Amino acid sequence: MQTLDFSLSGEYIELNQLLKLSGLCESGGAGKMIVASGDVYVDGQQELRKTAKIRAGQMVELGGIQIRVRAE
Repeated sequence: MQTLDFSLSGEYIELNQLLKLSGLCESGGAGKMIVASGDVYVDGQQELRKTAKIRAGQMVELGGIQIRVRAE
């Protein structure tokens, strides 16, 4: 499984924006569609909220790729 590190500069990032900024999709709208498909997991739990607030310390998974969110 591939792991990416994402440095969070604020308090949180919306899930669809995280997918876009991590390079897993082309746009925030595409990120929303991916989340709606049910393929995204946050800390091991399926996440269907497109704009869920992702904070430092959380792990997001999509299709064998993990995004480790860290404080900047």
